[in-house]
Amino acid sequence: MCKGHNVVNDVHGVSASSGREILPAHVKPAHYYLTLEPNLETFQYDGEVTIDLDVVEDTKSISLNTLDLQIHSTKVSSDGHVIASSPVVSYDEDQQVTTIKLNDSLKAGTKVQLVHKFTGELNNNMAGFYRSSYKTKDGKTKHMATTQMEPTDARRAFPCFDEPALKSKFTITLIADKNMTCLSNMDVVSEKDVDGKYGKGKKAVTFRETPLMSTYLLAFIVGELNYIETKAFRLPVRVYAPPDQDIEHGRFSLELAAKTLEFYEKTFDSEFPLPKMDMVAIPDFSAGAMENWGLITYRVVDLMMDEASSGAAKKERVAEVVQHELAHQWFGNLVTMDFWEGLWLNEGFATWMSWYSCNVFYPEWKVWESYVVDNLQSALSLDSLRSSHPIEVPVKKASDINQIFDAISYSKGSCVLRMVSKYLGEDVFMEGIRRYLKKHAFGNTQTGDLWAALADASGKDVESVMAIWTKQIGYPVVTVTEDAKKGAITVKQNRYLRTNDVKPEEDKALFPVFLGLRTKDGVQEDLTLSEREQSFPVKDLDFFKLNADHSSIYRTLYTPERLEKLGQAAKDGLLTTEDRAGMIADAGALAASGHQGTDGMLSLLKGFNSESEFVVWNEILTRVATIRSAWIFEDEAIRKAINKFRLDLVQDKAHELGWSFSDSDGHILQQFKPLIFNNAGQAGDEKVVKAAFDMFNKFREGERNAIHPNLRGAVYAIVLKNGGKAEYDAVLNEFRTAPTSDERNDALRSLGHATDPELVQRTLALPLSDEVKGQDVYLPIAALRGSSASIEALWTWFTENWDAIVKRLPPGLSMLSTVVQLCTSGFTHADHVEKIEKFFASKSTKGFDQSLAQSLDSIRAKSKWTERDGDDVRKWLKSNGYLE
Repeated sequence: MCKGHNVVNDVHGVSASSGREILPAHVKPAHYYLTLEPNLETFQYDGEVTIDLDVVEDTKSISLNTLDLQIHSTKVSSDGHVIASSPVVSYDEDQQVTTIKLNDSLKAGTKVQLVHKFTGELNNNMAGFYRSSYKTKDGKTKHMATTQMEPTDARRAFPCFDEPALKSKFTITLIADKNMTCLSNMDVVSEKDVDGKYGKGKKAVTFRETPLMSTYLLAFIVGELNYIETKAFRLPVRVYAPPDQDIEHGRFSLELAAKTLEFYEKTFDSEFPLPKMDMVAIPDFSAGAMENWGLITYRVVDLMMDEASSGAAKKERVAEVVQHELAHQWFGNLVTMDFWEGLWLNEGFATWMSWYSCNVFYPEWKVWESYVVDNLQSALSLDSLRSSHPIEVPVKKASDINQIFDAISYSKGSCVLRMVSKYLGEDVFMEGIRRYLKKHAFGNTQTGDLWAALADASGKDVESVMAIWTKQIGYPVVTVTEDAKKGAITVKQNRYLRTNDVKPEEDKALFPVFLGLRTKDGVQEDLTLSEREQSFPVKDLDFFKLNADHSSIYRTLYTPERLEKLGQAAKDGLLTTEDRAGMIADAGALAASGHQGTDGMLSLLKGFNSESEFVVWNEILTRVATIRSAWIFEDEAIRKAINKFRLDLVQDKAHELGWSFSDSDGHILQQFKPLIFNNAGQAGDEKVVKAAFDMFNKFREGERNAIHPNLRGAVYAIVLKNGGKAEYDAVLNEFRTAPTSDERNDALRSLGHATDPELVQRTLALPLSDEVKGQDVYLPIAALRGSSASIEALWTWFTENWDAIVKRLPPGLSMLSTVVQLCTSGFTHADHVEKIEKFFASKSTKGFDQSLAQSLDSIRAKSKWTERDGDDVRKWLKSNGYLE
């Protein structure tokens, strides 16, 4: 076979070489001419697509992807002669393939044109060509038409060859009312008056031909939109938003985008190849943002920001999302993975690059410190489950693809790249990236192509070292033993599972583990554990620590004595912020899995009560939260004692930091204060609770600046937990009436903190109501996992409303997976697993089976943890004065 062509069965179906359900390789698209006319009143659209095709192999059929489209006519031509004006057309619903059967063979080497006339629905599923709504100032609902094609929803918008490797050029024409803004990936080349199918006096807007690109990156929008523009980049950069948004709230993103595009062009030594960059706030959006080439779409809260009413964490989130999507313009759009198992090439790199560029633009944010408690822990947490998957996960069906947009592809992928960049050195790594982009521009790649470019730049055999990290599931726990006589440590690697029940066949992989040995003399970066077990000399065993700055993907298991010494070393200033945060994360995870005792981890946390850094406190309180969630169904005395421990940890820090803000407070301090304030208030600190109510009551009386934006979510959570109906009604009213999406979201996600059963039921009435958009269904229910009663109430709601949930969130879309996880993962006992499995036994889990398996795995892990360490935790709490 020629490279780039798969052997497939004659019509469509499974590739003999990969097992993927893909289209046959008989024809390849070269150019699409697509005209669409949406009707924003009936939510129908009319379409015609002409596809220039190159015939690669003799064939009597043409197969392409369609979904939820009504094809009215089909015509096949060659050299201006009609081959078939109304051929036999069949549809395979399961594989989402339309096949056109011809009487005579199309000969290899010829060029043909396929024309489909069709209609579709502007659906409300946030997929394909869909509708999005917003409210005008006078309360009217208005709509716009927009797109979300990734991963496999271009086929919902128009008939196409919907695979990333089948790149083509596109010429798009949109027919719309004259007052509408029409946008696509390219700039406008012509606009003329036309009479459309849905009315006279319209305009037809045609956009410039695109470069070669994949279908999933195509985008088009029709709606009433305002915009702001900057000339700070060599090409026009704009932010668009519907009229319900203050367009000036897009200013931060606009200016950041211009700076980032210029920075990426220099960093990649590659000019952005499109004529403009538009970024659009979409009122209904299933993800955070989508990197459509030249026309990035965003959830409103991830693009628009009112600096007067948004906190520091919000600003950092917006910056990270904007820089992530702009990195994709090169990594993913210019160079694209050849199939979805290479998703990590897109998402891992864009994630890593957003942190890299954030660090350049905002060094005071210290993002690489927070990386350790953010991306690294997300990756290690999910990958500690048996139901995780490799970074390069074989994808067979379209319905499986959405499930790999997770912490493995994004976070673990970025961690692997960070590890490579440390291994090669950042400058060499970037040179490899430049070579990769230059060699494969406008093409498709596999992971091996990236390793080859990095090897070319570095002279190192990168693939032999790194391939196992992307092809193997999981990661190791490295056990450290010491030999004082020999002045050496012995390190041994084994597969780490949160359930601590690794089977021999699951523990065969030997990872190249970069040990990063820190001693008083500095860090030895060149030590690699490549066998099951190896010994390494350490000059002074008085102080050492592995995985310096936690840039490698593993957990380190020390003896209790060494862990105690490291706790002292942290106080003595021998460990970096990343070291301290990572050490706590490792200790917490290893206690949860039974590799270490939970009592030792609690003692370690208690010893950190004088810690000064935000990210370390973030990790301390995350680990306390994991204990609280695992013990949430245990007896009340234990739960109260754990809460007392939390209060004891944070109380002094809360009073020391305070909860007022000044202009001199740095970005990190602006996040540190609310973290501690929230935890102290939730744990019952009387001064903090009183302060929260004081702020809230002034706020209710009309003093909108009484609650600082950094504290808004914390104040809501504290007053809802300690208050009643009046507080609930006030927060609910904020959700309904607050001026920005950010403020409304803070209110909506806080409502689940109310514990009164009647208020819990009011919260549960919201997700499926018309008040809450489909994109936000998960927001009101997330906080309901804070008590055993609320977890049970959430499960009851979930089971009683299952049909309505599936109808609102179809299984092929990622939102259903999120809701399934939220409604199941709060449980902690083996009988809870049985209850969940029984419910789903009679139901299809297509589209979310992996998420469900991961949720059940996490419950099993918590069940084992509480059974194993319940007595030790009780004794520790008692001996430390938290339990009578």
